[in-house]
Amino acid sequence: MLTNSKKTSLFILYILGFIFAFTSSLPAYVNSTFLTDLTNEQIVGVFYIISSFFSIISLVFIPKILKRFGNFKVTLFLSILYLLNFIGLAFTQNISLVLFCFMLSGTIATTIYFDIDVFIEHNSSDIKTGKIRSIYLTCINLAWLVSPWIAGMIVEEYSIRTVYLIVAIIIVPIIMIILLGLKSFKDPEYKTFEIIDTIKNIKLNKNIKNIIFSSLLLQMFFSLMVVYTPIYLNKYLGFDWGTIGIILSIMLLPFIFIQIPLGYLADKKFGEKEILTIGFIIMAIFTAIIPMIHSKSFIVIALILFMTRVGAAMVEVMNDTYFFKQINDKNLNVINIYRMSTPSAYIISLVIATILLSFIPFNYIFYVLAIIMIFALRYSLAIKDTR
Repeated sequence: MLTNSKKTSLFILYILGFIFAFTSSLPAYVNSTFLTDLTNEQIVGVFYIISSFFSIISLVFIPKILKRFGNFKVTLFLSILYLLNFIGLAFTQNISLVLFCFMLSGTIATTIYFDIDVFIEHNSSDIKTGKIRSIYLTCINLAWLVSPWIAGMIVEEYSIRTVYLIVAIIIVPIIMIILLGLKSFKDPEYKTFEIIDTIKNIKLNKNIKNIIFSSLLLQMFFSLMVVYTPIYLNKYLGFDWGTIGIILSIMLLPFIFIQIPLGYLADKKFGEKEILTIGFIIMAIFTAIIPMIHSKSFIVIALILFMTRVGAAMVEVMNDTYFFKQINDKNLNVINIYRMSTPSAYIISLVIATILLSFIPFNYIFYVLAIIMIFALRYSLAIKDTR
């Protein structure tokens, strides 16, 4: 059962997750175009790879840092650093410094998301995991839903740098929420992160191992889609940024409407395995259709991308529900490995994409992604349902 104090803490964390999601979602779909303007589309993935490498390093060391300073102080400090970083992106003219700020922003965001996971898991109970995680994901995805539309309008009217300035402004209330709402958080006993020992232990638990691989492959889908879909829509299909923003917002609707019902079903009716598997199949089919479409119809493109996210929303909520049913806030090392799936996915997928794009047509990257989603069935089918 959840106490009133834990319910209040969760409510604060839902709000924090919603607002914080804007800081990563608002610039997400314009970042690759911004980097392309500074460099070129063939090497844009390199900067995501470096950022992801930094993110993995930060996740390796964050347990030691939390053990010494506590989650509240660390989250507060990172949020202030995050604010300064986006001010740099908004105003700095030096290209090298801009690229550094871009790479640092991803690292800080990954670490703060990890810190929020610790806050949420501390206030959760296993029998409510599906509900808690689906509400949290829906709060995050609500921000992702409206962000492309907002970002598109900002870029059309002003510039990409204006997007970064608005993100900096959004970080200010995040700092206030942390200061006022999370100061009383009592840290659990954090264990020093031993990556080799943790990986060995995960290998012994096939269910956790399989769900981590499932998460890794989902994040590979997200990473390639976030980086290359805006470029494809803008430079190859010729959509302007206002239209792209609307298309991407329509695309993200499934994350808002289906994750809470699916979280409930995972807790009460079905296991996660079936929903996870169906999600990957839907993702594979509709991702493979993307490069086949030569029509510049707004409706056709929006519908296909929408269907890819129906599958992705199913997979995302089942990954989190299943994983967090297996662990608690004392399993910081395992949470650490799970959250490493995001930066690891960026490194793996973008290395592959950067190499492949040197000798295959740009739109073929979506065929590669569809094949990866088919491969993911190996892991979704291998988990043992919690029901």
